[in-house]
Amino acid sequence: MKRTLNETNTLIDCGLGKIPCDYVLKNLKLVNVCSREIYEAKIFVKGKRIVSIDPDASLTAEREIDCDGMYALPGFIDSHMHLSSSMINPEAMAQAIVPKGTTTLCADFMEIANVTGAPVVDVMLENADKLPYRIAIEVPTRVPTAPGLETTGNIISVEEARKILSMDATVSLGEIAPAKILHRTDDNIQKICDSLNCGKIVNGHAVGCSYQELSAYASAGITDDHEQVEWEEALDRLRLGMHVFIREGSAERNLPMFVENALKLGYSFENTCFCTDDKHVHDIEAEGHINHNVNQAIKLGVDPITAISIATINAAKHFRVDQDYGSLTPGRYADIILCRSIEDIQPEQVWFEGRKVFEEGKVAVEKIERTYPEWIRDTVHFKRPITPELFRLPAPAGKSSVTVTIPELIKDQIVNKKFTATLPVKDGLVMRDPAQDIMKFAIVERYGKNGNVGVYFVKGFTLERGAVAYSMSHNHQNICVLGANDEDMSAAVNEIGRMKGGLVTVIDGKVIAKMPLTIGGLISEEVEAKNIVKQILAMNESAKVTGCTLPAPFMTLSFIGHPAVPQLAPTDMGLVDVATQQFISMIHEE
Repeated sequence: MKRTLNETNTLIDCGLGKIPCDYVLKNLKLVNVCSREIYEAKIFVKGKRIVSIDPDASLTAEREIDCDGMYALPGFIDSHMHLSSSMINPEAMAQAIVPKGTTTLCADFMEIANVTGAPVVDVMLENADKLPYRIAIEVPTRVPTAPGLETTGNIISVEEARKILSMDATVSLGEIAPAKILHRTDDNIQKICDSLNCGKIVNGHAVGCSYQELSAYASAGITDDHEQVEWEEALDRLRLGMHVFIREGSAERNLPMFVENALKLGYSFENTCFCTDDKHVHDIEAEGHINHNVNQAIKLGVDPITAISIATINAAKHFRVDQDYGSLTPGRYADIILCRSIEDIQPEQVWFEGRKVFEEGKVAVEKIERTYPEWIRDTVHFKRPITPELFRLPAPAGKSSVTVTIPELIKDQIVNKKFTATLPVKDGLVMRDPAQDIMKFAIVERYGKNGNVGVYFVKGFTLERGAVAYSMSHNHQNICVLGANDEDMSAAVNEIGRMKGGLVTVIDGKVIAKMPLTIGGLISEEVEAKNIVKQILAMNESAKVTGCTLPAPFMTLSFIGHPAVPQLAPTDMGLVDVATQQFISMIHEE
């Protein structure tokens, strides 16, 4: 994004009428998020950037394009997301988000970096200059998320983080968990200092913090958070000068909570941005991307210019890139959405850096096919054979039942709460309890390092038969599997091993559905987004055969073992109390 002398001189000459612009978009209504106005205007473009928005400008242009009275608004910015959670590679992602008007993804590659380490950033950016959208890097900090509490494939050192921070595409240090500050080590604090000292912000992940802890967390230089579930949590962040990222993902639906309370109580949206965080590609196709956030906010009562500003100029200012994008003003990139309505935004055309990239329902650029390196495609290895016996949990001697502390899932959220239950014991083994909706859950180490299999129980998944498994478990990315019997759990994990990563549903020992994810065991190599959509929908339907009624079963499954999401996190090494970052016993000693 660095300016050049030649580019800047050319823009000035165009603005003075000395040389013609490449084209002018006319007969449009400009949504100006800087002045908060909508008015008739023309947009003159030279190269990648806007020269003028003066409706009366006497500038010349090589082409005139009639916009038929449509609204022109800036391209949308997703302020925080993970490509791995969408299961889609950067090349195919264009087909999903560009038609929805998203021209910038602020992407944190921590998921796949936990598998492969820092080199994955260069791999993900290989075709960045050919994509019809922008990838703005949030440097992964949680690689690993919880050292000593999980087995991961790799780490990112201070030196490696510093190198990524120096890249032109980088806009921030990615979300940093509270434990890395409240239970700090110098390397994590150094990463924060490096980011701030080079003029880049630090993203937050302040889930589970008390107000005093949040104050200490913010004092380290953390500028935002996307993990507020209750209004009081959001208000705490605003009071401490942090930006709130209003999230609408596949399993995390926080927008109605924030918008309804802010409107009712009269709070400003000035320090807010929109993000998806974790959104499956089929949900993007069905309901939208950041345009969905904007449209939902408008339906709840936010005025359209404010909603559009949250998705554009607010984010650009927060990431300190508003000199380049976030508004339709001179000198900024020509990232333009043309649409008929600003109350239900469905783009008819999308322009990115001066070129038309979407029109008449089609992404107007060539699909990019590539072969990913073998080292990123061969990441699932088992230290020992995976058998049903590995999923059996012995009870203390002489017990006919045991009391356990387990995670209980919360609807439409990734956080869970501690639940105490009594489970039966049969033949010396702790058993599931379908009557309480309690099923067995396990994390299987998949890097071939130690062969760990952590066996636990979870309440609230609504599974009744069979097993489901996924080679994404935030953020260590070991295999997570939940099942009604040990044999199906074993079969599901073994199938993931054969595929080198993916999603699996097993019923009565038979694989009824599977979806390969060979890029780091997390991302599909499929070049057609529509095919990935079909596969995910088929997997969700297969989960229904098990009795599961969750709207995003595999997304939910992947968050159960997340050691930075309260309250409990089962990992391959033990049951983690997220607040204390300590192991606790699942079975109560009596």
